[in-house]
Amino acid sequence: MRVKCVLCDKIETIDSDSLLAKKLRNRPIHTYMCQSCHDRITERTKARLATGKFRFYRSTSRDDEF
Repeated sequence: MRVKCVLCDKIETIDSDSLLAKKLRNRPIHTYMCQSCHDRITERTKARLATGKFRFYRSTSRDDEF
């Protein structure tokens, strides 16, 4: 299955029988992001968290600390 990254428009091929391919076929709201874009976003998010000025809202409970 050919997929296109939503950020960099890079076209990659994934196995048509994989769970990711099934998720992309059956639920059109899900989008594909290549590994390099995923890694870049992860690094930048961790850098923003390290500054202390970025609030990371992950859950609805206010008692959770990250």
